[in-house]
Amino acid sequence: MELFGITLTEYIGYLASLFVLLSFTMKDIKKLRVVNMIGCLLFVAYGFLMPSLRVGFPIILTNVAICCVNFYYLFLKKN
Repeated sequence: MELFGITLTEYIGYLASLFVLLSFTMKDIKKLRVVNMIGCLLFVAYGFLMPSLRVGFPIILTNVAICCVNFYYLFLKKN
């Protein structure tokens, strides 16, 4: 499926990039981590939607790791 010559997979990749970029504008660290985590999850979806898992695997692996770090600091680490 394409809209304006861009596939759904590409839209998800652009949206993921937007969320990661947006997270860098946050002053509140919790908001930063939540927005970044959304971007990471979108990148994981993007990686799975890539034509070949061989191409998408590094995207998936990196963003799952970043998502785990964000999850740790948001929900598990006691200050």
